Amino acid sequence: MSRDNETIITPWEVKGKLEYEKIIQQFGTSPLTEGLIKRFKKLAGGNLHVMLRRKLFFTHRDFDLVINHYEKGGEVVLYTGRGPSGPIHLGHYVPWIFTKYLQDVFKAKLYFQITDDEKFLYHREYRLKDVQKFTNDNILDIIAAGFDPHKTKIIIDIRDINVLYKIAVKVAKHVTFSTVKAVFGFQHSTNIGLIFFPAVQAAPCFLEEEITGENVLTLIPCAIDQDPYFRVARDIAAKLGYNKPSTLYSKFFPGLLAGGKMSSSEPESAIYMTDTSETIKRKIWNAFTGGQPTVEEQRLKGGNPDICPIFHYLYFLFEEDDHKIRQQEMDCRSGNLLCGEHKLYLIKKLVNFMEKHRKRREKARDLVDKFLL
Repeated sequence: MSRDNETIITPWEVKGKLEYEKIIQQFGTSPLTEGLIKRFKKLAGGNLHVMLRRKLFFTHRDFDLVINHYEKGGEVVLYTGRGPSGPIHLGHYVPWIFTKYLQDVFKAKLYFQITDDEKFLYHREYRLKDVQKFTNDNILDIIAAGFDPHKTKIIIDIRDINVLYKIAVKVAKHVTFSTVKAVFGFQHSTNIGLIFFPAVQAAPCFLEEEITGENVLTLIPCAIDQDPYFRVARDIAAKLGYNKPSTLYSKFFPGLLAGGKMSSSEPESAIYMTDTSETIKRKIWNAFTGGQPTVEEQRLKGGNPDICPIFHYLYFLFEEDDHKIRQQEMDCRSGNLLCGEHKLYLIKKLVNFMEKHRKRREKARDLVDKFLL
């Protein structure tokens, strides 16, 4: 992930060509194998989520140990999070859908960390009231994902630091500046808040063990760019008497423009959870595709679903029927399916999905207190 080949993946920046086999090698994670997926499918009662079937979640650290632990009757706790830097888009939301599925399978408690401190420290232009506004707005989308209010606690770092600080200082004592400088690229100009922050993000990895004293394993589903934080947490876990947290990492949800992931810095690349149906239709209709310039060429040469976000949206989330998605891929390649037809198909599914989300989001306003720590 050097700047030489212009592929950069950090907790704050993702750009360049994303080759996931190379990312596995460079991060030193393990591929999510068919054998491991089959084991989890059995554990899940045969209900295998589309994001696992089609490898949107593609790599892990010790997910096999989590399965072993649960099969023996052990408790699994989930941990994921959100850095409140603006409104939620579909790329942020997708891992939460999968986390909800994991909560149901493992019947698990979930700690959902909102890292308002990190966003305040990283963005020089942000005031505390800015990140507090983003936090209050983002919480509605988190709740709308459908998490169990009896098993889910939202931790807002600045508000709830008393819960995290005891663990954070224990973590910080065992992590040197040279380590975080190497892992995160901190410079002499980096403010000391950001230098300490990895200890705060590590704290929920160990929170349930600290509270209960029980032998629980923590599983963290999130995007691969967050791995540096959890590598640090895993490295010092044993020194503190905790189990290593396990991780399950997703690919980046594609943007609507040519190449790259969905990004808040390019609003037309993203579907926001508060976008109106008309806005969604416009964005999908204007999206990049893998098709040919004209209908005639499409019929003659076919399209390329491998580079098409319309196909990817359906493949990774919005078309669960395996037969239908295979047929769409074949029809695209053969020229039997036109890009406009495919866009209309996605628009119908996506608009329906978002309308349901907006209704849940409005109801969430009355549920906030049930989720706060």
